[in-house]
Amino acid sequence: MAKTKIPKGPDKPQPEDIFLEPFDEALSRRYLAYALSTITARALPDVRDGLKPVHRRILYAMRQMRLSPGGAFRKSAGVVGEVMGKFHPHGDQAIYDALVRLVQDFSVRVPLIDGQGNFGNIDGDNPAAMRYTESRLTEAAALLLDGIDEDTVDFRDTYDGLGKEPVVLPAAFPNLLANGASGIAVGMATSIPPHNPAELIDAALHLIKAPNAATATLMKYVKGPDFPTGGICVETPETMEEAYATGRGGFRVRARWHTEDLGRGRYQIVVTEIPYQVQKAKLVEKIAELMAAKKLPMLADIRDESAEDIRLILEPRAGTVDSSALMEAMFRATDLENRFPLNMNVLGADGAPRVMGLREALRAYLDHRKEVLVRRTNFRLANIARRLEILDGLLVAYLNLDEVIRIIRYEDDPKAELMKAFRLSEVQADAILNMRLKSLRKLEEMEIRAEHKDLKKEQKELKALLASDDLQWKRISEELKEVRKVFDPKSPLGRRRTTFEAAPEAAEIDLDSLVEKEPVTVILSEKGWIRTMKGHIENPADVKYKEGDRASFVIPAMSTDKLMLFGTDGKFYALDVAGLPGGRGFGEPIRLSIDLPNDQAVAAAFIYQGGRKLLLASSSGHGFVVSEDDCIATTRKGKQTLNVPAGAEAVVCREAEGDMVASVGDNKKLLVFPLSELPEMARGKGVQLQKFSSGGLSDAKVFSAKEGLTWIDRSGRTQTVDGWKGYVGKRAQAGRVAPKGFPASKKFGGR
Repeated sequence: MAKTKIPKGPDKPQPEDIFLEPFDEALSRRYLAYALSTITARALPDVRDGLKPVHRRILYAMRQMRLSPGGAFRKSAGVVGEVMGKFHPHGDQAIYDALVRLVQDFSVRVPLIDGQGNFGNIDGDNPAAMRYTESRLTEAAALLLDGIDEDTVDFRDTYDGLGKEPVVLPAAFPNLLANGASGIAVGMATSIPPHNPAELIDAALHLIKAPNAATATLMKYVKGPDFPTGGICVETPETMEEAYATGRGGFRVRARWHTEDLGRGRYQIVVTEIPYQVQKAKLVEKIAELMAAKKLPMLADIRDESAEDIRLILEPRAGTVDSSALMEAMFRATDLENRFPLNMNVLGADGAPRVMGLREALRAYLDHRKEVLVRRTNFRLANIARRLEILDGLLVAYLNLDEVIRIIRYEDDPKAELMKAFRLSEVQADAILNMRLKSLRKLEEMEIRAEHKDLKKEQKELKALLASDDLQWKRISEELKEVRKVFDPKSPLGRRRTTFEAAPEAAEIDLDSLVEKEPVTVILSEKGWIRTMKGHIENPADVKYKEGDRASFVIPAMSTDKLMLFGTDGKFYALDVAGLPGGRGFGEPIRLSIDLPNDQAVAAAFIYQGGRKLLLASSSGHGFVVSEDDCIATTRKGKQTLNVPAGAEAVVCREAEGDMVASVGDNKKLLVFPLSELPEMARGKGVQLQKFSSGGLSDAKVFSAKEGLTWIDRSGRTQTVDGWKGYVGKRAQAGRVAPKGFPASKKFGGR
């Protein structure tokens, strides 16, 4: 890497320009600035207009480009360029993605941009490039921008200081809750579901009448979220009320479905609406994967017959399958049921982030509308005052028309003479001088007097409005009622799409019970390849393996069973037999399913039965008894049960059924002692089973003193140890050399 030279001359850093600062303080200060930037200028929406800066800039730029709802479309690339060049100093793709979302009627409840072209779909397909699509504002966006030219909101310098942009939009309807929002900042996030705009306006109107209305009262109007994709909300009313009161919670949403009779005792299930933000194509793919893994035995097929609407066909395996039971299984296993979180973390009017409940968010919106009304009224009063000043001057001119004409015709400085003769202001004098001759007619004078009268009346009304809090809220109510007509519940835009049903039973459906039960054989090779074969294999020698590989475990099982694996690292791993690869191939590496280290192997494999006791031991000679139920692993990382000392490995995992323990070491010495001398533990290193002068533990087993000690020879025959009682001693003793005929492998064999 080349060395950086310190510049010479005037650009060279001077000693007074260099200062020392602890790295942690410098990093903390700079990261704090970055965090504040992401929170206030990127990720969190403003509670007043419900928009993030990028969305606000897009809408304002489109208004400046005169892309009104009834006007012509404009290439999206032109809009993105305008936004990026004047208002938003970020990448064009990020701006276009934000624009696209405001077009998609499956992403926002009230689209703010009208799009022409391919803007993506619910399958998750990407929109066309911005050079191909066109866009313009919708009527709803016009409502958000309405009155922005009347000094209703503050403006600030754009990023380059060459222009101005609004800090917030006037927002004629509560867009924050209507369209919702989601975003992740530093240390905080927001997640707000969409709601029905007409219901929100009704709740706001009630809040004007009853400022201290309880959340439960507001929920008589806002019944819950209203997702653009519809669906059925199955959250309990109590849970929703708590979520709206605190601003934190969630909503469980299910797909909408019905059955279609196909005759002859057959039927099919048709899904017409799916949960919000679920991509249909991925949903179908997930269901197909579950079917391949035999996790949905009641389902025979799935087809996507969607066109403009959603139509997913689910074919049950038989006409006798209960449709409700099938759908419950689908809801548990797939995104046909989804939970949308509520975290109403927004920027308040002061720019500070805070979590608001439903009432607080509506209250903040109404306060914003009141400020908009007051500022608009003051703006109008200022315009009226300026116009009245001009009209007063014109009326003076009409009363002294001949003198005014004389001054204009004969005086060298008519403006100054008019101001002196009639005590006019400079503005009034300019207005008189700018009059056209045709304005001198009598009719024009009458029109000016009428306008003067009307403006005086309006001025009086506006001053009364500013002086009365009640009149202001009355005016806001009237405006909201007028806006509500745009979102009439009978119209396609205002119609409620998400409905509510009673929450399902709390009892969970055991998905394993839905797996088709059939006999299989689990095969795990020495090189770690696992698979299942249909049926119980009578002759394991007939099973084929990869070249150089052979059987390690061949276990008869049922497809509904759970396979337990015990690694030489002392960890237990659990796999559903139904999820193991089948077919005619050699299977797949076991490490694709569990996180077994490359330097470890599987020491034991068996089918979980539950309720049994297991004997675990390591080559160091330490071990204990554990309940099989305590060994179930819930993740692919496994569950550490036997703590294996350094340099040793787990070698024994056997069923502890009996009253005696037999252990044999690498030195072929055999020791028998009572099982009662071993502790039962859930996890640990255990106690010493047998003492070794050299080598370690090779194998151990539990047996019944009544039935005697046995082992399996190389021919697979069971041999009984004669005189095994002569090997009985105390735990942790050295033992005696095993009897003649004991396997050279120093293994008892079997399980």
